[in-house]
Amino acid sequence: MKNRLFALVLALVMALSLFGCGQKPAADDTGDAPETVTVTDMIGRELELTPGSYQRVVCIGAGALRLYSYVGDVSLLCGVEDIDNTTLSERPQMFDGVARPYVMVYGDTFAALPSCGVGGPNAQAAEAEKILSCTPDIIVSEYEDTDKADALQQQTGVPVVTLRTGVDGVFSDDFRGSITLLGKIFGKETRAAELLSFVESETAELGRRTADIAEDAKPSVYVCGLGNWGTTNHLMTVQDYSTFRVAHIKNAVSGLSASGIQPIEAEKFTALGADMDIMLIDAAAVKNIKPLYAEDSGMFDSCKAWQNGQVYLEMAYNAYYTNYEIALANAWFAAKCAYPDQFADIDMTEKLNEITGAFLGKGIAEDIYRMPNSFGGYQQIDTASFFR
Repeated sequence: MKNRLFALVLALVMALSLFGCGQKPAADDTGDAPETVTVTDMIGRELELTPGSYQRVVCIGAGALRLYSYVGDVSLLCGVEDIDNTTLSERPQMFDGVARPYVMVYGDTFAALPSCGVGGPNAQAAEAEKILSCTPDIIVSEYEDTDKADALQQQTGVPVVTLRTGVDGVFSDDFRGSITLLGKIFGKETRAAELLSFVESETAELGRRTADIAEDAKPSVYVCGLGNWGTTNHLMTVQDYSTFRVAHIKNAVSGLSASGIQPIEAEKFTALGADMDIMLIDAAAVKNIKPLYAEDSGMFDSCKAWQNGQVYLEMAYNAYYTNYEIALANAWFAAKCAYPDQFADIDMTEKLNEITGAFLGKGIAEDIYRMPNSFGGYQQIDTASFFR
């Protein structure tokens, strides 16, 4: 009863603060006063929204704040999940060693905001009371559940807009849909279109450079250590890797029983070893691979890529869901490793700065490389010493 009364009082305070002072809706980026329209969010819910009018925003769930940071005005945020406030000592810290570019760029802004919930992979529920205490006038969510979104909307009395990005990440239709939706809601259509145009151009250029490479000239590439709700090791991989698809890279893995990121058996890894020309390791997995290598180096040493020194480190792209800018940069790095002649002109630090600049307005490659779990950045690994 107490909780219910608290929620009702806060909802009333929020309503008075938002509408009782004669506040006018903000104009969108065309300069026109916004009108109420029917908008369908990324899980099919229809909402009556007034694009460009929202002045107090909270983002909840894995990836929501990151996506908003690409398009929206972070000065409108009125609360942040604890996981994204790195000044707090009591909060989820499992991703602290991994680069999260949106936190690196906007961390000072996030640190000044009150909590709208704990966040993180172990807190998979919206905290209505904390959200209400931030008095938002809209909630951007990545909890892809219709019933929960409807319930939260009823509890808080403000629209809950749910995003989705899909298994193909930065290359997915869902990513494009979510960015477009954010642009529409917050009067940032031009900004959203610019970002999507950049991603489309980068994707097309990757395809153009690799489209004519003969199948028998393609090396077999194994990607490992991909995160899926936590860091992993060399046995975690994927057979339908969108990065490889857009850059026409031959995947060493096939015939798995399911799609998506998943573990494979040690026997499967060993069987692939003789045909594994190149290995790409996600940087977040290094801390787990090192003790395994110390325990049994034979599994690695029998691998062709390991023997020939064709092992490369890519930046971690899963940290409280996908780092979309890093995923795009990883596609360039993977293509450069597989096809060095076609990408001899590409300097990865310059490319990463270009990409983070397009996504977040700032080139932060060196900052990313300095993160503990980046190990200095994109590189060819010296297998004789790196894991010892």
